[in-house]
Amino acid sequence: MTISTRALGADFPTPIDDRYFEDYKEGSVYEYGHVAPDEAEIIEFARRFDPQPIHIDREFAETGPFAGIIASGWHTGSIMMRLFADHFLSRVASLASPGVDELRWPAPVRPGDSLRLRVAVLEARPSRSKPDRGIVRTRAELLNQDDQTVLHTLPMNLLRRRPA
Repeated sequence: MTISTRALGADFPTPIDDRYFEDYKEGSVYEYGHVAPDEAEIIEFARRFDPQPIHIDREFAETGPFAGIIASGWHTGSIMMRLFADHFLSRVASLASPGVDELRWPAPVRPGDSLRLRVAVLEARPSRSKPDRGIVRTRAELLNQDDQTVLHTLPMNLLRRRPA
């Protein structure tokens, strides 16, 4: 899989290598894409990390509930994270993530699906205990070419505040 993605509409006014907590505005929505995993990539990932027959055995998968090979949910999450890291997370201010509140895979990813990331900033608030940083809560969705959500998650990220 070649990763060559871009903003699919309005992007941050501040470049990713100069983006700080203050640049994440509540209510902002951004989209990035596209990534299209092929069958070989889906099988390779699953063989290494999630070797269930619906991900690695074409004959089995064709008789299963999805009528064909589907990507592991963890592969889908990895694609989402790649787009999130490439476009949304600051390269100079991102400190860590204390976690995600939810992770769902409402539809499968199939070979050749064209995936894009939609990220909405739900909350951006300064840390109460560490004034040099803030917490950004987002809703991240990975959508396929038919606008079906294939992944939905609610991550949090810690970001440095812009230096004075």
